[in-house]
Amino acid sequence: MENAQETAAKALVRLGEPFASNEVKWLVAATSRDGRKGRITAYADPRAYTDRLNEVFTPSGWTRVYRVHTLSPITRMRKDNPIQTGKVLVTCTVTISGVGKHSGSGEAWADDDNAMTSAEAQAFKRACSCFGLGRYFYNFDEMWVGLNEYRQPKQVPQLPAWALPADERESADQKKEATRTARDQETAPRGPLDASMTARIMLFRRELGGALFEDVLRLVAGVVAPREIPNQEKQQAAVMASLEKCQRGMQSIREMASELEEAQFCAILDELEIASLDRIPSFEAFKQLGKAMSAATHKEKAA
Repeated sequence: MENAQETAAKALVRLGEPFASNEVKWLVAATSRDGRKGRITAYADPRAYTDRLNEVFTPSGWTRVYRVHTLSPITRMRKDNPIQTGKVLVTCTVTISGVGKHSGSGEAWADDDNAMTSAEAQAFKRACSCFGLGRYFYNFDEMWVGLNEYRQPKQVPQLPAWALPADERESADQKKEATRTARDQETAPRGPLDASMTARIMLFRRELGGALFEDVLRLVAGVVAPREIPNQEKQQAAVMASLEKCQRGMQSIREMASELEEAQFCAILDELEIASLDRIPSFEAFKQLGKAMSAATHKEKAA
């Protein structure tokens, strides 16, 4: 059984994982003198931070408290004119049950329309970064991009692999591999196929299911039918080896399924949107199922 310290450590690792790419936005933090280029920084809305905290610790497992102060009067230049204004200063303290608490501060000019919202968001995210949440944004190199007439980025950079969550990294790697496989397929030497090997390969369709079978062929050989494999070497070295590995994985999943209650097994399938073991939609779903089944059986044995 894990102790509280080990449980908290694992939760903090999950907390520090990158956000989904669709939650990452870009802010023009500075512009060149001619306004044609801008220095952009990556960020996420406070809602993404809140969702992550809720996901890892549940809504009742953490709290945040704001304290607001103001400073005035302060004179500052705005559009080359001096104005009398002030500053909104916010301190946010985030407390996670069983882990600890951290504080962060934010500030904004009082004459800005969204002063309070901006200061609160800044304070909240800085407090969260002390737990590791969103801290990876500080690791981005300085980036300058071209701006349009509205001083908005003409295009934003692609997120590096280390700034993507694990599932998106795997998906990106699979796309690269599929592209590389397709390119290799175009240039691969064509040759006679081993008919007996083709027949053996086709037998895997029944055990793995059509969708998973075809996805494996697509990933390792760039084809969807055994007769489209370019040569005998590809038949043996890539396709047969991969299908045999999947076969062993399927046998392991079936063995683990026999150790779980039927309702628990069905719940895992439903969560992964898998209709049945002979209708696994993709190799990625197959891997996720293996991980989920392994975790469930391990938990069952530890109980």
